[in-house]
Amino acid sequence: MARWKKPTKEEVHELRQILAERARNGALRYPSAVIEIRKAFGMTQVEFARTLGLTRRQIAEMETGSANPTLETLDKVARLFGFVVGFVPKAPREDEPPTPLFNS
Repeated sequence: MARWKKPTKEEVHELRQILAERARNGALRYPSAVIEIRKAFGMTQVEFARTLGLTRRQIAEMETGSANPTLETLDKVARLFGFVVGFVPKAPREDEPPTPLFNS
């Protein structure tokens, strides 16, 4: 497997712009968001973990989706990029009728 190459300043800037746009469009989802935020800062898992006060293993498990991070941990990752953790509604499938919020 090829070693990860640290991105240039220009690549980091571009990655941050792409990430911010995806967040605005609601297209940023866990666990891929953790990888994208880390890469947007041009950090290795070890560097990212140290910045957040976590272990490399915690970062690796979050990135693969095998972790069940606390809200506090997710908030640490989100705040690093200026995001907040919140609920995003799932887009309904085309063949599915809208679900009412309240039954009358």
